[in-house]
Amino acid sequence: MAKTNADIENWDVENEEFWEREGKRIASRNLWISIPSLLMGFAVWLMWGMITAQMKNLGFPFSIEQLFTLSAIAGLSGATLRIPASFMIKIAGGRNTVFLTTALLMIPAAGTGIALMNPDTPFIVFQALALLSGIGGGNFACSMSNISTFYPKSKQGYGLGMNAGLGNFGVTTMQVVIPLVMTVGIFGALAGDPMQLQSPSGTLIGRIEAGTDTWIQNAGFIWLVFLIPLAFAGWFGMNNLKVVTPNPGNPLSAFGKILGLYGVGILTSIAGVWALGVLNMWLALPLTIVLTLILLRLIPGDIKPNIQNQFAIFSNKHTWSMTVLYILTFGSFIGFSAALPLSISVIFGNMMDVAADGTVTRVVNPDAPSALTWAWMGPFVGALIRPVGGWISDKVGGSIVTQIISVVMVAASVATGYVMMLAYNSTDPNVYFAPFLILFIIMFAASGIGNGSTFRSIGFIFNQQQKGPVLGWTSAVAAYGAFIAPRVMGQEIQAGTPEVAMYGFAVFYALCLVVNWWFYLRKNAYIKNP
Repeated sequence: MAKTNADIENWDVENEEFWEREGKRIASRNLWISIPSLLMGFAVWLMWGMITAQMKNLGFPFSIEQLFTLSAIAGLSGATLRIPASFMIKIAGGRNTVFLTTALLMIPAAGTGIALMNPDTPFIVFQALALLSGIGGGNFACSMSNISTFYPKSKQGYGLGMNAGLGNFGVTTMQVVIPLVMTVGIFGALAGDPMQLQSPSGTLIGRIEAGTDTWIQNAGFIWLVFLIPLAFAGWFGMNNLKVVTPNPGNPLSAFGKILGLYGVGILTSIAGVWALGVLNMWLALPLTIVLTLILLRLIPGDIKPNIQNQFAIFSNKHTWSMTVLYILTFGSFIGFSAALPLSISVIFGNMMDVAADGTVTRVVNPDAPSALTWAWMGPFVGALIRPVGGWISDKVGGSIVTQIISVVMVAASVATGYVMMLAYNSTDPNVYFAPFLILFIIMFAASGIGNGSTFRSIGFIFNQQQKGPVLGWTSAVAAYGAFIAPRVMGQEIQAGTPEVAMYGFAVFYALCLVVNWWFYLRKNAYIKNP
């Protein structure tokens, strides 16, 4: 009897008899190991949004702009690493890739815990750890590429929606777990001493006052509890599909290919961070992407022809249209997830004070809502509803669903910007917090449904050989939202005009409406409502 984790030679899931006899069982097993592994990737990647909010409360010696920058660096790295990760399955095999990329998350998790034990840790160390936590973001591309190969076209919405939707719960899991584990010394002497809050904080269950002991280092260490068993589960329970990866090589050879591909992404992420110091963001990001693609083309050995073959996706116009639409959905989800906690802290943590002579200054809001109490709600709704978006799209078509959620996101983005402007300039910003949070939840819900619809469209439009790399590529570009949103929102909040960021996003969402209609919904569309 073959081992559970043996390489699979014959795989024909479009054959209904094969699917019912053995394909469904194997696909389900790989899916249910993939989901928690991807969940951990999202948790480690996006943890900086919550960590920086607490670093501010603990008085770490960094500016607001520097704290926003840590979330942005993780976003830049995670997006850039998705580009090489999108080629891993074809080159190294699904089982080999998911095992190693999950195990690699232990490095930023442990490193962040150690760095947070000392508030005098240099900023460059936090920058390096934020960069490495991008491995979790990169893992999305290889995870989705892998799962797409296990399901027939008729089940793409389900398979990809479940993997991405439940995997996205890593954001919510992180936003709930981190505040809770910081309240208790669960690792004892191994994790060092607590620090005292200088400003009030909170958890899911309520406010925590200044002066309370806090173990911020647990925000990194806690993920090791899950990553170690998950790495074993991936190794012993998943499969390489020979029809997708004809020559993965032995495991050590496959690991070398994976590390080489991620090595390229790390180098270009560092180059991207440097470029941001000397260039405009809108120039630095395309240069980072182009440099990554060039270096991938130059990799020697048997990786080179495989990558060159997969570069064929760039000659397909639908690769580019779906990239734009995936920025609309996943880019918004991941960007707002990264930026929302610190945005709550800054916008609602202060308020306007009018002196007797009429001068206006910003002062601390003593009754401010805690980001650590509320920020989890939007990502939770977005992730929860994502499989529903895939299911509905399997029934009525992906592009109709995408068009509807685009309209919602245009309206909600404009409304959110207006409420942010009122809150920022108010003597009592708390009265605007409920509409602010509700509007963000609406945008998260729309982006979550749209994530499911765009995955359905990609699985329908592209063939077996192209859909994996296309999923990886589109998710890579969209993941730059995790860099752009914290950066843009941070700059506009610092400038006192937070509404400008949201109005800019609304303009982009309106452009997506036109792209989706032109390619997939007009009378002579290239592919009608995929």
